[in-house]
Amino acid sequence: MKIKILITGGTFDKEYNELTGELFFDKTHVPEMLKLGRSRLDIKIQNFLMIDSLRITDSDINLIMKECQKSEDNNILITHGTDKMVETAKILGQTIKDKTIVLTGAIIPYAFGSSDGLFNLGSALAFVQTLPYGVYISMNGKCFTWDNARKNKENGEFEEIN
Repeated sequence: MKIKILITGGTFDKEYNELTGELFFDKTHVPEMLKLGRSRLDIKIQNFLMIDSLRITDSDINLIMKECQKSEDNNILITHGTDKMVETAKILGQTIKDKTIVLTGAIIPYAFGSSDGLFNLGSALAFVQTLPYGVYISMNGKCFTWDNARKNKENGEFEEIN
């Protein structure tokens, strides 16, 4: 089973500028994370967007949807910013029925060393291999269907709506 990882940015891949204190994007950390996790999966990584999800537009979400639709791969993991992850999952869930798509991200950048990103990536890889067709959000070891998740901004965790 081949897994496509579609990189769209988010906190997952942010870097920290020590001089200005700003967060920015340079390159994805996913290959390094897969190596650290000793992954032996058949994975194809596609750098697609590097954008903070607070800045993601409907047009960007539409591009992600089209990329998933045209992909020959039926198992797609999307790294995504957590602020608009639910919105992207909703659009994908309403339109794509013939693939297993899992969105994941991080609350703390991987580059900080204390990130939840490595755990989230590993969990999402397990879910994308085992779940039936559909669109899901995987965060903190939990998995949610696209239509039953929200980000609790008070505690920085995802939870079920119902």
